[in-house]
Amino acid sequence: MPRSEEQTGKITPQDLDAERSLLGAVLRDENIFPDVLERIGPEDFYDKKHATIFRAIKTLYEHNQSIDLLTTQSELKRESLLKEVGGAAYLAELTNSVPTTAHAISYAELVEQASIRRRLIKAGTNIVEGAYDGKKEVGELLGAAEKELFEVSDKNIKSDYTLLSDLLVDAFDRMENLHKNRGALRGLKTGFVDLDKWTAGFQKGDLIIIGARPAMGKTTFAQNLAFNVAEINKRPVLFFSMEMAKAEIVDRMIAPVAEVDSWDIRNGNISDEAFARIGDALGEMSDIPVLIDDTSSMTILELRNKARRAAHDYNIGMVIVDYLQLIQGSDRYAGNRVQEVTEISRGLKILARELEVPVIALAQLSRQTTGRDDPHPQLQDLRESGSIEQDADLVLFLHRRDYYDPNRNKPDFIPTNITELIMAKHRHGPMHTIDLFFDGKKNRFLSVDKKHDDGDK
Repeated sequence: MPRSEEQTGKITPQDLDAERSLLGAVLRDENIFPDVLERIGPEDFYDKKHATIFRAIKTLYEHNQSIDLLTTQSELKRESLLKEVGGAAYLAELTNSVPTTAHAISYAELVEQASIRRRLIKAGTNIVEGAYDGKKEVGELLGAAEKELFEVSDKNIKSDYTLLSDLLVDAFDRMENLHKNRGALRGLKTGFVDLDKWTAGFQKGDLIIIGARPAMGKTTFAQNLAFNVAEINKRPVLFFSMEMAKAEIVDRMIAPVAEVDSWDIRNGNISDEAFARIGDALGEMSDIPVLIDDTSSMTILELRNKARRAAHDYNIGMVIVDYLQLIQGSDRYAGNRVQEVTEISRGLKILARELEVPVIALAQLSRQTTGRDDPHPQLQDLRESGSIEQDADLVLFLHRRDYYDPNRNKPDFIPTNITELIMAKHRHGPMHTIDLFFDGKKNRFLSVDKKHDDGDK
């Protein structure tokens, strides 16, 4: 048996201040709990009443309930544990003792480190006592010691490997489903026929970059994608808009559904006929599961926390970020924008893998396109970091031919309204350029219905 503190003269590793501060921070701001839960569990708390409180908070989270002082108190009371943890007074004391929730992850790290030390002490004690047992074979002792240490590390290092034979079972199920449903898309349908054809739909875990110069319509395209994916696939889409307010986004989404000029909506020039169509559109749109967050300034950590919360609460099918360069990195890269963007693009890719959904990030292109003979965007035009290209599974560029036509300002110029959707990078398939029709008045892109060569352009 492990020796007590009285026997060793040493104090068991613990950080009760960090435990109290962490619980107080979570009770004050439930949004930090997903990140905390990634690091520690109830078993990592030294104080049993702290472990009980954390377990109650975890129960609330798992049942999609709000986490605060009152709900936690109610959950503990339901389990007849409130008195055991010190009552409502102790919970209130926890929340009042934390001046800020900004350091919650640091508190979690301190709790985690103390927990690891305790587990190491326990494992080391068991190894030592086993070695004194002359009846056990050395090989048996080594195996037991290895097992003890693995149990400590396994809490913090997840196994990333899987036997091929195990993966083949899942692969057969996937192939059988594809065989039975020939031609069916493996990913989310986008509502654009050619885009679905050349990508097999947007794939879960993929980071998709949509880049363009200003005035190319990338925000409109992203809004079209959000609406289409949510409507067709019946999966909620989370849309982060850092440049445009919620009301403006909604107005822009109403225009194509109601077949109304978006400028008429913006300036209030709505006819009776248009107003009737808008009413019908609102009824149709009420069942489309699009979640909009218009927070103007966010760090990549805050964005990921919000996405995790949405995934937990709504089982989202896709995330869209408008746009990448408006996200902030962590303080450690302050002043180094290249490193900051690298952190952001990597964070978005990790988010896609973690939530197992496509993550779409719009990206502003550099002005280099205006100084070239060929104005078509290229991968090197992605601003500030080559890591965006590296992390992306699919890079799409929007290019409006009319915008670069030298005759566009002449009175007799007839616009084509064709926008090229250029697949500049496709990790999982062939490259292609797709023509879309851009209806600027109604804020929508449409597939071009025409016979075309299936070869690459």
